Amino acid sequence: MANGANQSPGLSLSRDTFAKLTPGPFLHAHLKQAQPTRPNGRLPHEFRTPTVNTGSLTHSNGSAVVRAGDTAVVCGVRAELLRASDIPHPPSEDIHPDDLVEELGLLVPNVELSTGCSPSHLPGNPPGTLAQSLSYRVWSTLLNSRILDVSTLAIRHTELQPEDEEVPDAEPRVVVKGYWVLYIDILCICLDGNASDTVWLAVMAAFRDTVLPRAWWDADQERILCSSRLAEAKSLKLNCLPVASTFAVFSTASPLKDRAEAESWVLADPDGAEEGVCEEAMTVVIAATGDGATATLLSLEKSGGSVIGEAGVAEPIEYSAP
Repeated sequence: MANGANQSPGLSLSRDTFAKLTPGPFLHAHLKQAQPTRPNGRLPHEFRTPTVNTGSLTHSNGSAVVRAGDTAVVCGVRAELLRASDIPHPPSEDIHPDDLVEELGLLVPNVELSTGCSPSHLPGNPPGTLAQSLSYRVWSTLLNSRILDVSTLAIRHTELQPEDEEVPDAEPRVVVKGYWVLYIDILCICLDGNASDTVWLAVMAAFRDTVLPRAWWDADQERILCSSRLAEAKSLKLNCLPVASTFAVFSTASPLKDRAEAESWVLADPDGAEEGVCEEAMTVVIAATGDGATATLLSLEKSGGSVIGEAGVAEPIEYSAP
């Protein structure tokens, strides 16, 4: 065949096709450069910048819509009254106020993943464990952080003591007639990795937007009444502002490669594609005071892998500090 004859065109695949066919090597090719840059354009320790909108839901005491990249979460806080007389097993008088949240179930979070929020959540599929694990993580973080001042949830009434000849000047007695129970409904409408951080940010934003109406005990009607005046409503009193930061570890370790030759990178705020090729993850929860002057490590949760040991924990904590 003479030179210049017709030849078959070279095989050329798009960047997105390579990313879907070989996600691991595709991510590795970006990270092994002189300046490691992830396929999404972020540096290894760079977080996505979230956008937060509060007050989006009309019929709730507080709400927030948070979007981080292509992960979007809606959170609504709904307050309902719990009468003290309806509690089957009233707590003891010497119980610590912060323990009432768990004892009476005053905070009830529930996370749902909407159908179609990701390719793995298709119509007709049974519910997965991710939503349940996210609900438990939110609940446990709320309890461990003691974020909420329980005094804002209690509805107190001052009872005048009957006159007694032996105790003529008896002090009035303050009794708790009820509590506010906060139902925290969280819906993930779009999921592209790191749902836990986005869900927690939506909860914090909704809490800061939540207001409770003024409530009091009416002795004549023997029930709790609420004021409809917005000027009398009060915001939740938060003791701290916890921040959750998740890191994923991408490693080239394999059974066919010597462990000493393996490379690894710690990726902050992983997206959906990165989560699919990372077998190790760690979530750090740090609580900062209102003025941001001090911060406390609340929890450290790690799953899978063996790259991050005791020596490697300090680096993610440093990047998580506010």
